[in-house]
Amino acid sequence: MNAQADEIARLLAQMPRITLDEMKSIRLMKRTDCKFLTNLPTLLRLLALTQHDYYVQEVNGCRISPYTTLYFDTPGQPAMFRQHQTGRRPRRKVRVRSYVNAQLSFLEIKTKDNHGKTGKKRIAVPSADDVVANHTGEDFLREQTGLTFADLTPAVGNAFDRITLVNRDKTERLTIDLHLHFSNYQTGETADMEQTVIIELKRDGRCPSPILPMLRQLRIKPAGFSKYCIGACVTNPHLRLNKFKKRLVKIHKVTQHTLSAS
Repeated sequence: MNAQADEIARLLAQMPRITLDEMKSIRLMKRTDCKFLTNLPTLLRLLALTQHDYYVQEVNGCRISPYTTLYFDTPGQPAMFRQHQTGRRPRRKVRVRSYVNAQLSFLEIKTKDNHGKTGKKRIAVPSADDVVANHTGEDFLREQTGLTFADLTPAVGNAFDRITLVNRDKTERLTIDLHLHFSNYQTGETADMEQTVIIELKRDGRCPSPILPMLRQLRIKPAGFSKYCIGACVTNPHLRLNKFKKRLVKIHKVTQHTLSAS
């Protein structure tokens, strides 16, 4: 693991940087999003391919940024988990996302409408703990969802590291999430997916993408991955997995490929 981490750091250090302020100028007006699933050895190969075509985001001198998230859901039968599991639209998620290096936290409402379009609204909050203890942001929650924190309970937490790449033409943004750790507030169970890598491509659909041929070359294929739902599945043995069984099998195959290749 240390050798992989050192190699990731070396590859990122060779790439030109883009600052957080420069990132704010990037507006993908007609954006398309797609997620991909791979593993750490394949990520090393991908980063080697991207050296001359991408900037890497740097925040406070760091090119790998730690994130944490706390998801809320209804007590007992988790309604938001079930909505995602059954493919119901519209649906939503309520979470607190924390950017550890920047010391920023936001209460966020993510929605997916009947057309499959994802939206996100958020407000700044002191921390996830403050939201849990003091219900900070409840007016925003009620305005966006009609719910209060009396209707919700902390469900699943996660922690991961994120790399953000931007192509030279600044028409696409690539987030790469790795070193995933999950914890369940209801069962007390934890789980790690250290070798699993989630890539999300956000691009201007009108422009050619330099990353897509690289993904095809490495046989990295599109795959949905909800950190909340997968985290719930691997930390709560009482949930009915239904459609997530196939997703978990695919994740396991990715990990097994890693183990056989390492």
